[in-house]
Amino acid sequence: MKNKKAVLYVHGKGGNAAEAAFYEAIFPECDVMGFDYKAETPWESMGEFQAEAKRLLSEYDSVILVANSIGAYFSLLSLADMPIEKAYFISPIANMEKLILDMMQWAGVTEDEIKEKGVIATDFGEDLSWEYLTWVRSHPVSWHIPTEILYGSEDNLQSMDTVKAFAVGCGAGLTVMEHGEHWFHTEEQLQFLREWLVGCEARKNS
Repeated sequence: MKNKKAVLYVHGKGGNAAEAAFYEAIFPECDVMGFDYKAETPWESMGEFQAEAKRLLSEYDSVILVANSIGAYFSLLSLADMPIEKAYFISPIANMEKLILDMMQWAGVTEDEIKEKGVIATDFGEDLSWEYLTWVRSHPVSWHIPTEILYGSEDNLQSMDTVKAFAVGCGAGLTVMEHGEHWFHTEEQLQFLREWLVGCEARKNS
């Protein structure tokens, strides 16, 4: 027999599927499952994410998506055409091309240099890749699943304007935590995250 609902939790870079345990109390009527994906690039993510979503959709009546950072970006690319009931994005990478261009600026690297060398390592630990940039440009995001977004005003990877533009473009709700960071990890930030999700679910079900 099918269960009522599942929550698919997708972690960000450096995270892990065990983080899903945080969400179990927030979604008490759902089976909450952390997705231990292996993909490190968007082109690797698509088949892996789609297979996981199809598996859950075959076993459950409905699926809610909760995704962080680059996990949200991979989800945006992979799951847009899936019958996901609702998506909750925490610090989503809303415009990957802009993030790459910003990182190029931080590193003092031009497009011509990346095109010539293919891959350039940076002092802040991210490799800049011509293949990655051109792939992102040729695969724009198109997202229409009902979505709520949580963003920290001190996010050091993307600007408020970038996230607002994305939210407006896909009709998503946007909540901003003042002094919140890209990674919601302090006790105060996690409490804000918890209350945000509980509030969103309460409004959805009212």
